[in-house]
Amino acid sequence: MKTTFKEEEGNFIMYFDGRLDTPAALETEKAMKPLDNCEGHDIVLDCTGLEYISSSGLRIFLAVLKNAKAKGSHVYIRNINEGIQKVFKMTGFYNLFEFKE
Repeated sequence: MKTTFKEEEGNFIMYFDGRLDTPAALETEKAMKPLDNCEGHDIVLDCTGLEYISSSGLRIFLAVLKNAKAKGSHVYIRNINEGIQKVFKMTGFYNLFEFKE
């Protein structure tokens, strides 16, 4: 699992590449720490290269969302594949997040 953090146009963007499964979750969570200081910035979770997400990955996304909302920021998810979209719908996460194409 590879993550890349960038600041673009005043937004915090996190790019994911690979499988966000349980073994990758701890390192991914550490890599996402810059998102904790999101006050004044919206967050975009770019899932173009994300192949799979486990419950551990969903937990990480939810923690980012809760932190951002508490600071008045929005979290957007963009470019999820059909399989991950099904996981989000089955778990009810699809209704929690805002999506961009």
